[in-house]
Amino acid sequence: MKIGGLQRVSLIDYPGKICAILFTQGCDFRCPYCHNPELVDPDQYLECIPEEEIFSFLEKRRGKLDAVSITGGEPTIQPDLVEFIERIKDINYLVKIDTNGSRPEILEKLINQKLVDYIAMDVKAPLERYRKITKSNVNPDSVKRSIEMIMDSGIEYEFRTTVVKSLLKIDDLQKIGRLIKDARLYVLQKFVPSKSLDKRFLSKTTYSDKHFEILKEELGNYVHRVVVR
Repeated sequence: MKIGGLQRVSLIDYPGKICAILFTQGCDFRCPYCHNPELVDPDQYLECIPEEEIFSFLEKRRGKLDAVSITGGEPTIQPDLVEFIERIKDINYLVKIDTNGSRPEILEKLINQKLVDYIAMDVKAPLERYRKITKSNVNPDSVKRSIEMIMDSGIEYEFRTTVVKSLLKIDDLQKIGRLIKDARLYVLQKFVPSKSLDKRFLSKTTYSDKHFEILKEELGNYVHRVVVR
């Protein structure tokens, strides 16, 4: 596993649990607003943390941490992700994974082998705009398959969208609402221009708090719960 970062404790990343966060290196998307460019742009990569250092830390924190959250980058592009999570489960941690949904075949393995306890999937845009927004050759059908698989999994999950005003219009967000219709939780994430893959996005904005309240109410017509972060 190419692990580009470790946050030793988080009280907010895994709902209701105390977790450590592992940041994997590499991504198959190039979203210009990405706030982890050092995990996406090879020119910004730092030296990876050895796996054994990670497992030594997790062994020492048994009983103090409940879970491990694996994010990125995009974890599902790591060729040894399944084996890595098996080792985490062997020492009795819950596992949350953050994904962009581009590799449903990997999610299927994780779900079928009961290796994940919580899935957070970023829904970047309406399907017809996916390639433009993510600046990738992603197959939108793969994204749709991931959404359906997660909703049918019986596992706790959330869908979330980072809202950049210049990229996503109100109509786009309504289309996403229809795409994930009947989902248990949809999270609208306010874009904060602290750092981004494309430096031009440091001057971009999100919607006002008032607009988010309107969006929250409208999207509540499609999904069971909407929150704004």
